[in-house]
Amino acid sequence: MKKVFKNYSSSLILLSSMIIGLLIGLIFKEKASVLTPFGNLFINLLSTIIVPLIFVTITLSIAKINPPNVLKLLKNIILVFVIMSLLAVFTGIISTKAYRFVSKTNTIELTDTNEVTVQNTNYLDKTINMLSVNDFNKLLTKDNMIALIVISLIVGIATHKVKEKGKEFVKLLENFENILMEVLKLIMYYAPIGITAFFASMVGTFGGLIAVDYLKVFIYYTIISLLFAIIVYSIIAKISGIDVKRFWTESLPVILCSLSTCSSASCLPINIAVTDKLGVKKEVSKTTTSLGTSFHKDGSVIDSVFKIMFLVYLFNSHIPLLQIILVALLATLLITAVPVGGGTISEMAIITLLGFPIASLPILTIIATITDAPATMLNALGDTSASLLVNKLMKKDTI
Repeated sequence: MKKVFKNYSSSLILLSSMIIGLLIGLIFKEKASVLTPFGNLFINLLSTIIVPLIFVTITLSIAKINPPNVLKLLKNIILVFVIMSLLAVFTGIISTKAYRFVSKTNTIELTDTNEVTVQNTNYLDKTINMLSVNDFNKLLTKDNMIALIVISLIVGIATHKVKEKGKEFVKLLENFENILMEVLKLIMYYAPIGITAFFASMVGTFGGLIAVDYLKVFIYYTIISLLFAIIVYSIIAKISGIDVKRFWTESLPVILCSLSTCSSASCLPINIAVTDKLGVKKEVSKTTTSLGTSFHKDGSVIDSVFKIMFLVYLFNSHIPLLQIILVALLATLLITAVPVGGGTISEMAIITLLGFPIASLPILTIIATITDAPATMLNALGDTSASLLVNKLMKKDTI
């Protein structure tokens, strides 16, 4: 018993913090919002190491992999991300087809007066702006995460090109990474307070909203998310040669961090530590989980489908299946890995690309708000599972 408590004491403490926060939120309701700054402090502390950690982990992982395996690693990561994202989008479509969010008596007919006017948008320009920035200092913010990842990949490849001259740079990055890990340990001492405050504030603020207007969507999305996680991720663990019970036990810190911060990026350092415990090679775990924060979000994919189908039912409209799939995947890429509010651009893309009224934006915002926690949990756990699968594909190679 003592051994069990020693191994999982940190997880049990975080779980206790979450429960205490829930109780405080339920008891004090709106008054619990006074604790918001303490919860924000925890998120802010984690957020400060996201940018350097992503740069270091991706660059170092690519730089340390044997050159013949770099391409194979990236190919396997892309393959796993695509397969898992497609599983998520079809899960969203099947589940929303099986359950109608809006009754037929509450539908609104679209007319010329309430249709949104779509501005001439150059999506090629938007893509370029997403992949790159015009000034170095703009890379030092999580708002440009994808551009940071692109540069990290390029720097990692460039380190290979200089061969022996790059070894000193690799040592520098390794030392920097060790320091970041120690910083993370110090931050996690504050985690119980931060998680308690965050949950208390969230439940106190949104509890009534969830219970009154969007309870059905929240409950249904949560059920679908849990089923997806239990079935898909357990199968992946089994395929990867990991005991399913061990997978879920070791993944508990990722689950708790994702639920408390609502930020998959904030879970990155914890996710790397968990995948290491599960036996994933460091270069694989660091690269996969880092890339996953921007390019692999199972929870957000399902959430995007839910948003689209909510509007489809509300406005009694018909949208081709292929269009739903493409818009859901594109909208998910536009979601930033930050707490509530990171999906506004994504929600605007859904509205403009599908021609829904601009007035429906608040509807999607509320749906995004109440599903944020389970969606983030699925995003973070999806990266853990993806790392296991990529590691399985790469195990015959020396990395």
